[in-house]
Formats: sequence, C-alpha cells, structure tokens
Amino acid sequence: MNIYFLVEGFTEKKIYPQWLSYLMPGLEQVERFDEVENRNYYIFTAGGYPSILEEVKNAAENINDCGKYSHLVVCLDADEFTVEERKEEVAKTFRGASFELKAELVVIVQNRCFETWFLGNRKVYPRNPQDERLRDYTKFYNVSEKDPEIMEKFPGFNRIAQFHGDYLKRMLGEKNIPYTKKNPRGVRESAYVEALQKRIKDKPGQLETLKTFFSFCESV
Repeated sequence: MNIYFLVEGFTEKKIYPQWLSYLMPGLEQVERFDEVENRNYYIFTAGGYPSILEEVKNAAENINDCGKYSHLVVCLDADEFTVEERKEEVAKTFRGASFELKAELVVIVQNRCFETWFLGNRKVYPRNPQDERLRDYTKFYNVSEKDPEIMEKFPGFNRIAQFHGDYLKRMLGEKNIPYTKKNPRGVRESAYVEALQKRIKDKPGQLETLKTFFSFCESV
C-alpha cells in the first residue's frame, strides 16, 4: 500500500505528515513520488485553488507511471461551495481523459476550510474569553457546542474561510497556542488530534468531513 496525497495549500503539507504519524503509524513519507516501495506516502501541494484541479491530472499520470500506488487522496477546501460540488469538480478532471487512474481515488473535502476542523477542539475553547471580538464570535456561534462545519460568516467578512481562520486564531490565542498558516505547530500535536477524535465520538453528526478523513486513515 502506497498513498499519493495531493493537498490544496502549504498549511496542509505542514500538518498532514505529523497527523499521519499518529493516525497511520508505520507509513513513511518519501521525498519523490517515484521513491515509494511499500507502506509509503508522498505529499504534494498544489499551492491553492483552482490550481489543485489542474494538478489532479498530473498526480494521476505520476501514479500510473510509477505503478506502485494504491490510493490518490485529494484534499481541498469546500470554501463557499458544497462538499458535493467540490467532489464533482475533482471527478470532472477524469471525464474524457485518455487514461484511467490506476489507483483508488479518495476526495477529502475540508468543510469549510482546513481551519474549520481545528475549531472542533473543545479542550482549548475558552469558557470565558477575554478577547472582546471572540466573545462576539461566541455569541454569534459557539463552536464548542455547534458544528463548526456549518458555521456561516460573521458580519464584516468577505468569505466564510476568513472568518473561520480569525475565529481559530483568537480561540487558540486565549490558550497561548501559536497558530499561523506558515507556522501551524499548535495544532499538530497528538493531543490536538485526540481531542478532535473525541469530539466526533461525543457529537455524532458533527465535523463529518473530518470524520471522513479519520475513517480513511483507519481503513487502509
């Protein structure tokens, strides 16, 4: 078994390898896609959207040329679209193609964005926020109780993902947990992953796309 991960952004490339070391122990990362042997994975970032849709076909060609991959896992944000619409966009890239992907395609949609998943950690959610803006966010939508994946944008934000990102930074800031897209080390620890897993177990029906990712890691 070898897995090719195609991720949307650079933040994912900083976090997924650490998470995979907890969720799929024994799976080792390689630096080049053609270096896989057995129980290896390669991760490539497309550098954003819509470039990830263009990179899907390149990833498929790499997989077919190599002949050693069991899965192509495409990870991208839903953003302002639905999970189904994003999956359809990925599926379209293979329609009419002159080749057939020689691996199983798995599409992981981060709904609404990667930061949305991190909002699900109830252990780091402050009960009495000191940040006035965070108090406003909590009144608007308390992510410790309600599903972060269906939270809309706060007034004044252009995009849902922008609001979710600011909510996360303020939430983690209350606990002195560092987080930026360039340095997201605060959410990479095993304890953070365990808290998210517990949230999914305790709150069935919430964080469904994160559950899909965890379930994939358990199934292969």
